Amino acid sequence: MAYVPTLKKKYQEEIIGNLKQEFNYTTVMQIPRLEKIVINQGIGDAVGDKKLIENAVNEMTLITGQKAVSTKSKKDISNFKLRKNVPIGVKVTLRGNKMYEFLERLIVVSLPRVRDFQGIKYKFDGQGNYTLGIDEQIIFPEIVLDKVNKIMGLQISFTTTAATDKEGYALLKEFGLPFKNTKKS
Repeated sequence: MAYVPTLKKKYQEEIIGNLKQEFNYTTVMQIPRLEKIVINQGIGDAVGDKKLIENAVNEMTLITGQKAVSTKSKKDISNFKLRKNVPIGVKVTLRGNKMYEFLERLIVVSLPRVRDFQGIKYKFDGQGNYTLGIDEQIIFPEIVLDKVNKIMGLQISFTTTAATDKEGYALLKEFGLPFKNTKKS
């Protein structure tokens, strides 16, 4: 029997039924699903220190369990001493089982480690997608504090097939993302 992540099983067995009932979908294809999770980290200081990119790639690979890639600048910006095609960030796109495993670790282990955690804000993009900003990469247990050169933030984007923010919110809430109680309709 093939391995199925816990949240994927929960989606198939519970969340599909709950969303179908809540939004009165007529077909299973209308039910929103999580397509991908993109973890992105911009490193502005990498212009001066190339080692920061290597460290960020290694940390992101540890956090996600998938090889991270560096992102390069698209054009020259003299005010920032930035040249075209210089590495200035790191990103990973997760799909399938790795996506569900990362989401579970984020909800169960990492977010509760945030100091004075009150829940995450409700701020969707208008099409059911959600981006979560994290101030410190050290909330992930995979990161060894002694090996961290610089504490940096990162963005986690959840891309869904939801048509509206309300449907996207319902989907992510069902997965267990700890939103604050103040929900905008």
